[in-house]
Amino acid sequence: MNRAVRRATLTVADAATEGLDMVTVVIGGAIGAWAGYTYSPDTWSGDWRLAFAGGVAVVAAVAVNSLAELFLTPLRRLLTKARSTAQPTTTRRRTAPAAPATLSEGLAQVATATENDAASRAASDAWELDQGDGFLRTEDRWRGYEDATASFFLAPGVWLHYRTEKNEYGRNAARFTLLTGDGDQPVPITRMEQIRHRLAARAAGLPAVPATGDTEDTVADTIAELDNHLKALEA
Repeated sequence: MNRAVRRATLTVADAATEGLDMVTVVIGGAIGAWAGYTYSPDTWSGDWRLAFAGGVAVVAAVAVNSLAELFLTPLRRLLTKARSTAQPTTTRRRTAPAAPATLSEGLAQVATATENDAASRAASDAWELDQGDGFLRTEDRWRGYEDATASFFLAPGVWLHYRTEKNEYGRNAARFTLLTGDGDQPVPITRMEQIRHRLAARAAGLPAVPATGDTEDTVADTIAELDNHLKALEA
């Protein structure tokens, strides 16, 4: 299978996986709404029955989606592995260290392994931002740390930082932020174009105004503002 066909297949598989994720939410919500309205007491008013059905629909949607994640998460990992093998990126070749003779040596080996693990996880989770040629999925470009975070050097004074935190379902989720050596406020990053806008603004000498929240509206407004500045300079 040539590279173009393989990339197209992976793209379709990605879309199907995300579509299935949304379908489970819709199906769960629909089942919950039907069950909530059908089995609510007949003595309740129509408004109360609808409100109850809506609450059950939300709970059912979350529950069904959580169950679906049990097989969607391994599927995403398989797709990530398939992408990595399709990319002409270099991989780290390491030899297993000798068995430690002291506790200090053992701790040092585990610390190094923790750093390597963080770099590997950052490169793997970077597919959420970079679904193109794998620029952010090159493991050798990530520097892992003992606290399980990692950083990717983008340009002098600019790094992409990686960490994980619990999401609303209690599972670890990747979080990326843009850091600068100027002490600016960290900027949440959810898409590749946001990185491009920040670097373009920095190259043009414009302030990269940090987003004040994680909402899509705030991020979109910030990018639109930077675009207006850049277009004005190009005019």
